[in-house]
Amino acid sequence: MWRVCLIERGHAARALVMLWAAVTLLVRLAFCHPQCLDFAPPFNPPWHLEFCTQYQEFGCCDQKTDNMIAERYWDIIDVLETQGLDLCAESLKEIMCQECSPYAAHLFDAEDPYTPVRDLPGLCFSYCQEFHSKCRHIIKYLTQNQLLQATSDRDMSTFCTMMDLSDQDYCYPNVLQSPGLNSNLGQVVEDPRGCLQLCLTEVANNLRNPVLMLHSGDETHRMFIAEQVGFVWVYLHDGSRLEQPFLDMSGDVMTTPWLGDERGFLGMAFHPKYKNNGRFFIYYSIQVNSRLEKIRISEMKVSDYDMNVADPYSERVILEIEEPAANHNGGQLLFGLDGYLYIFTGDGGKAGDPFGKYGNAQNKSALLGKVLRIDIDRTDPNGKPYGIPPDNPFIGNADARPEVFAYGVRNMWRCSVDRGDPVSNRYEEVDIIINGGNYGWRAKEGFECFDLKLCQNSSLNDILPIFAYSHHVGKSVTGGYVYRGCESPNLNGLYIFGDFMSGRIMALEEDKVTGAWRERRVCMGDTKTCSFPGLINHYHKFIISFAEDEAGELYFLATAYPSATSPYGTVFKFMDPSRRAPPGKCKVKPQPVKVRGKKVPLFPESVSIPLQPKHAYPPSRAVLTAAYQTWQ
Repeated sequence: MWRVCLIERGHAARALVMLWAAVTLLVRLAFCHPQCLDFAPPFNPPWHLEFCTQYQEFGCCDQKTDNMIAERYWDIIDVLETQGLDLCAESLKEIMCQECSPYAAHLFDAEDPYTPVRDLPGLCFSYCQEFHSKCRHIIKYLTQNQLLQATSDRDMSTFCTMMDLSDQDYCYPNVLQSPGLNSNLGQVVEDPRGCLQLCLTEVANNLRNPVLMLHSGDETHRMFIAEQVGFVWVYLHDGSRLEQPFLDMSGDVMTTPWLGDERGFLGMAFHPKYKNNGRFFIYYSIQVNSRLEKIRISEMKVSDYDMNVADPYSERVILEIEEPAANHNGGQLLFGLDGYLYIFTGDGGKAGDPFGKYGNAQNKSALLGKVLRIDIDRTDPNGKPYGIPPDNPFIGNADARPEVFAYGVRNMWRCSVDRGDPVSNRYEEVDIIINGGNYGWRAKEGFECFDLKLCQNSSLNDILPIFAYSHHVGKSVTGGYVYRGCESPNLNGLYIFGDFMSGRIMALEEDKVTGAWRERRVCMGDTKTCSFPGLINHYHKFIISFAEDEAGELYFLATAYPSATSPYGTVFKFMDPSRRAPPGKCKVKPQPVKVRGKKVPLFPESVSIPLQPKHAYPPSRAVLTAAYQTWQ
């Protein structure tokens, strides 16, 4: 069983444990989403539109495009006035402004990127007949298509048949009159079960169990992707990967090719001032004398000569903790907004935390099963390579390690900081960590007692869960992020996470009035919804980690085959097909990156990627069960 946690901006002293409950799903009719001619979702224009004003609240045009349409319109009007012809001005404007419609891709048959886009929007037959009888003389100014021009002169019925759409909901003006199409414009599309339909883009592939992806916070917008075997790769903002790894710890990291083995390179965090000091921290498994296993947290520095390569001789060991079993290794490192380094350890493995009278997690003198917080910018008078923050909760307690910030956790896998608005276990949890909080393990799991004696102890004082889910839903929760990006405004404030074993993606939404959280299921949009260039609607089942780039956009890392040596890991980026930010709003200007070696371009494979590795037998049910037992 894994746990995940979320540290909120301004609420480092607040914790949230979330329980899966019976949820009343919102059921809406699922209509095909709106799309624009650039194959991107529609948006709220940043300024009002002067010409196509009917789409100034929501559509596919910003002011620049609106002005271009207006210029073309007045050019046609000038010609018609010169010729002394009937202007048909209103009909002309109506047809030209359909380029701004939130359903422009449907009106112009642009949903299939491999077929030609119409010159004119699809017109409903009766409307077309009326338009043709009064205004066929302006068709030659609207299209260069010789067949359309010839047909419009010769045969109204044939012309209007060509202009019609097979789906009558989308032809103009029916598209304006359908309540189903217009009542939920710009909202995340939900299927009949209430599942939020999203699409994905592929940003990296051929990775060996990618366990994390993070940025360095130095305005270069580089992403660093770590493989479980100990390699860290640099991906530039243009999508390419540098041929030389940023870091190669494969000779020191303990890992195996076994399915689901949790040991390996597990965590990494850049110092908040990395841009100036080049310091970063790593968390990985080691083996001593071929017998004793430990987790090691070390500090390293970037090379003085290459900003894309770490100095291999700079490692300074910060902390080592003995691991009594192969599983429950923890693995998260992150810096809080307070500038301190948070270290998330597992309870030591085996089943049910059987170590000592109360287990490691409830033993505050043990470092396992904890959230640790240390100050890596100063040293301890007793010679430790780090200091203890003065507000750590157990300073001065003879029965506790001063590094302990929170305890009673089983094996938190992936935690994040909300950057703010610009078979022995049965439940999986999501927690918001507080200073000194006890999260109940091994006494409790979710709302249920696990160890009856500990559970009935009145001094437990554990933080009750408010959200968790049972193993009917998933068996290994993978923590995510609160979306605070720019490109998909509808997702703002949603905490998106997943489950490693079931491959299910979920979201939590906070009620700003009551503070309660409700679960929002996340699904992939149907084939039509995600049929536009670069978009996909499928992913690998085993969700290993989530990630956030420097601009706040959200990703997840998954593999088709959970072995540290199998190169079937892929990184996917979330995209809401129902609404985007206005063009230009989300542009970033990365600081220059001096590249010394070769760059490897991305070749997306998701369209034809196999569910199982090529040239390998699909794992049997027994093998996957064994993998689950290892990962839990």
